[in-house]
Amino acid sequence: MEGSFQITLLIILTVMAGISAQVLADFLRVPAIVFLLPFGILLGPDGLGLIDPQLLGIGIEVIVALSVALILFEGGLNLELRDLGKVSGSLRNLVTIGTLITLVGGGICAHYLGEFPWGIAFLYASLVVVTGPTVISPLLKHVKVQRPVATLLEGEGVLIDPVGAILAVVVLDIILNGDADPISIISGLLLRLGIGGAIGALGGWGLGWFLKRSKFLSEDLKNLVVLAGLLGLFGIAQTIRSEAGLMATVVSGIVLRGSSLPEERLLRRFKGQLTMLAVSVLFILLAADLSIASIFALGWGSVWTVLMLMFVIRPLNIWVCTWTSDLNWRQKLFLGWIGPRGIVSASVASLFSILLTQRGINGGDSIKALVFLTIIMTVLCQGLTAGWFANWLHITSTKATGAVIVGISPLSRLMARLFEEQGESVVLIDTNTEACRQAEAEGLRVFVSSALNTAVLEEAGLASMGTFLAMTNNGEVNFVLAQRAVEEFDPPRVYAVFPRDSQGQQHSASPQKIAQAFSPDLPIKVWNQYVDEGKVKLGVTTLKPEGLGFQQAHLQALIRAGELVPILLSRDSRLEVMPASEEWRSGDRIIYLLHDPRPVLLKRLSGASQATRLSVERLPEVEEIPLTKGQPEKILDVVPTESKPDRVSDKQAKVG
Repeated sequence: MEGSFQITLLIILTVMAGISAQVLADFLRVPAIVFLLPFGILLGPDGLGLIDPQLLGIGIEVIVALSVALILFEGGLNLELRDLGKVSGSLRNLVTIGTLITLVGGGICAHYLGEFPWGIAFLYASLVVVTGPTVISPLLKHVKVQRPVATLLEGEGVLIDPVGAILAVVVLDIILNGDADPISIISGLLLRLGIGGAIGALGGWGLGWFLKRSKFLSEDLKNLVVLAGLLGLFGIAQTIRSEAGLMATVVSGIVLRGSSLPEERLLRRFKGQLTMLAVSVLFILLAADLSIASIFALGWGSVWTVLMLMFVIRPLNIWVCTWTSDLNWRQKLFLGWIGPRGIVSASVASLFSILLTQRGINGGDSIKALVFLTIIMTVLCQGLTAGWFANWLHITSTKATGAVIVGISPLSRLMARLFEEQGESVVLIDTNTEACRQAEAEGLRVFVSSALNTAVLEEAGLASMGTFLAMTNNGEVNFVLAQRAVEEFDPPRVYAVFPRDSQGQQHSASPQKIAQAFSPDLPIKVWNQYVDEGKVKLGVTTLKPEGLGFQQAHLQALIRAGELVPILLSRDSRLEVMPASEEWRSGDRIIYLLHDPRPVLLKRLSGASQATRLSVERLPEVEEIPLTKGQPEKILDVVPTESKPDRVSDKQAKVG
């Protein structure tokens, strides 16, 4: 009874420590492994002694095997095939040629610098050929890099894991049995990959077929069916050939993603939560089982081995594998810097350490210590500097330009022209053929379709666009469209027009993803009518340090009175949609619409011809903009122009 309670307490402490590390990492916006490793070491026998993985006995091997299967399945499920096709050549090279470069280079460095025997040196190299989605995916969530770079890193992390794990098994088999026949080595590797790939493809297709036709299953039960299915596929593949199960889980996840399940979003969310729990538990247990003394016993030679892996072998790997790609030197430099190792390296190294010790072969603890040293150094050096490095290289996706606007109306057409006048590409999407025809008449690019159609969003170029804006007349639809855009493409800036009261709860659930556009409770139908009838002026004002508080208060009063709506914000030489919750700063240039109800206005409707479009007005100081409709004499009259309007500039709209 006492023994079972100790194991129960061990599991409780492990889960609590793992989730605490995840929470802290999420708060500080760093990879969770940065805290999972020290938490595990601190609570392990070399620290406070609260967690002793040895109590689990052979059970830890079972936990490792099933958790890694779940992690790799989730990685395959999250891979976007349409994006992988754009970098398929480089990805293929990384999984094949790149694996060979790391294996040879890492083995040579471990032998000559770390002074390991050749067999143990190459076993170490086989363990660190993998990068791992458990580190790469959280890293890319915090560091928004350009789409091709992110796709290549994610694809490499998922696909190279089973290849690396199987390669490590082959190398271990050579060490244990002394069989160095090259033909048997290659055939053993290809046989495991082939068996696992075939079982995974067939099983993934079968799961997709069953879920599409099982209408009687609830959503929760469907998630559990997938979980049982992937474990079953893993078990079948492992039974036929050891380590083939890892390839089976990855391929089944990719095939299931390609099945286009209606419940795919919920399935990925469920598997993502399970994966986070599995990663948390595994890293805590494996780190707790690590001997600190064994790491220090490695000496400086092992440190130089890891440094060579990071600064020579990884960049050489990327340079060779992306030689013929369309990636620029900045993107290649970033790829060469980012190669952190993760849970697959740690788990397989822990299992191999046990096997080598059981066979009486020296080096089991040393190779485990060297792998963990590699994980620690790569995660700390590369993971923590990834954001700074990406900004320095100017490859962050936040610098992406262009906009996809859903909902064609007089106001959205005006927004599209303002973006185009700044040199940004714009695409409008709507199901209303008449509205689309009007936009096309103005020379705007249009798609007559529902924005829920992922293929249309892809064709519109949302994957490389900087802004997504949903501004139909239905606020709830706008929020759903914005959520879909985030889940499928995750553009840097996502905005939606929705009522604060009806969607406030949903909006607060993802404050960093979807921003409420323009102003709270914007009556978009009313302002579309104003624009259509020519009862607006388009103006711009620059906020200055002198009287900044009064300027802000004055503009906010106009917004609350329904007389003014800010539509665009120019900051740091970039034009953005005005978020409703944005805190204005000195130097901001605010482009806005001002309601002017006077019956006689020069009509520059958003739906008119190009010669009569609304352009930025030359308005007086912001302090002189009237707070009521009864002071129209303080607004300068529009100066007619028949030429195409110039771009927004300080010369056009000098407001103080």
